[in-house]
Amino acid sequence: MNLDPPKETTSTVPFLEDLLEDDPRRERRGSGALIPPSGQAATQHHGDDHQVSKIGRLVLEDGSEFSGTLFGATRPVAGEVVFNTGMVGYPESLTDPSYAGQILVLTYPHIGNYGVPPWRRDDLGLPEWFESERIQVSGLVISSLSSDVSHWSAERALDDWLKQEDVPGLFGVDTRAVAKRLRDSGAMLGKVLPSGVDIAWHDPNTSNLVAEVSVREPVSYGTDGPRVVLVDTGAKASIVRRLVRAGARVLRVPWDYDFFKESFDGLFLSNGPGDPKMADRTIEHVRRALEQRVPTFGICLGNQILALAAGADTYKLKFGHRSQNQPCVEVGTQRCMVTSQNHGYAINVTTLPAGWREWFVNANDGTNEGILHEWKPARGVQFHPEATPGPTDTSFLFERFLEMLL
Repeated sequence: MNLDPPKETTSTVPFLEDLLEDDPRRERRGSGALIPPSGQAATQHHGDDHQVSKIGRLVLEDGSEFSGTLFGATRPVAGEVVFNTGMVGYPESLTDPSYAGQILVLTYPHIGNYGVPPWRRDDLGLPEWFESERIQVSGLVISSLSSDVSHWSAERALDDWLKQEDVPGLFGVDTRAVAKRLRDSGAMLGKVLPSGVDIAWHDPNTSNLVAEVSVREPVSYGTDGPRVVLVDTGAKASIVRRLVRAGARVLRVPWDYDFFKESFDGLFLSNGPGDPKMADRTIEHVRRALEQRVPTFGICLGNQILALAAGADTYKLKFGHRSQNQPCVEVGTQRCMVTSQNHGYAINVTTLPAGWREWFVNANDGTNEGILHEWKPARGVQFHPEATPGPTDTSFLFERFLEMLL
């Protein structure tokens, strides 16, 4: 297996939109989709007394623009523009804290057809259908917004949900063209703007996003089993749920919490947004845990924090991995697992210190998908074994972690 420094590759397979007309505002009929209005667009009030047209656009920092129709909150927003190729799971994706500060582009053409489930909590007090307490994306860009909602769990429409949470959306956009632009040119800053309105650019990666999405106080879940400290750097609700279901008692703590004043059996590092190097206090605490050989496991951002604590380096990917079908090969085996992913940074495996090695490798581009220590109880994965949304091929890793505590 080639373990040379990772390089992202791009596919030469054309998107379906390449074969169709280039007009991103072309009509879509007979599909239950909303058709972008022709002629004069309706206006509505925004902010103080000035009016904002329902016509909007996505503007990228390279100057490219993609027109569409506003839905949800009709206000301007700026952030980093990223794309996800998943076909399902927008309620989970929109509430994933890893998307904080980002404008999410969904390449699957038909969004909103199964609506939005009701807000309620499960027996652990976690959001039953969502991954956090609110929508985390700064904005949403899609191709076709469904006018028909049909699902047994649907309580409201996607448009209504975004309005209620004051999140701007843009539909009628050629999202495949946007994805191609980002794939070829790399991740870019962008803005969703109503007609005639502009705002300043905003780079979320210059902020400590982890501090913004982490819990403020420790929270406990479960009553039996070994006690696991979950460092919340943007933890999805499904991670807590899977740990408890696997047999752990979970103490969920803020990103900068000194968990050494607690009694615990293992350490779990969650997913989260932005540059892992911003979580400096988390890195310091994890470094101490490694020195004391505390059983430690990291997911996504947690995998990167684990590497930084060990002395390795991380870097920003050209356009990241955000999908539900990323193939990951376990090093030293012929096992390939299909995984759900959402990250823009990765570990530079050439900087791993002695005793550390790769655990998983991405079969598409060769980038790192996991690391482990050869004799200490410490390992992490770049993908999401809890899925939600996505395949559950690697859900067994939660049980594998608990075995490390025995």
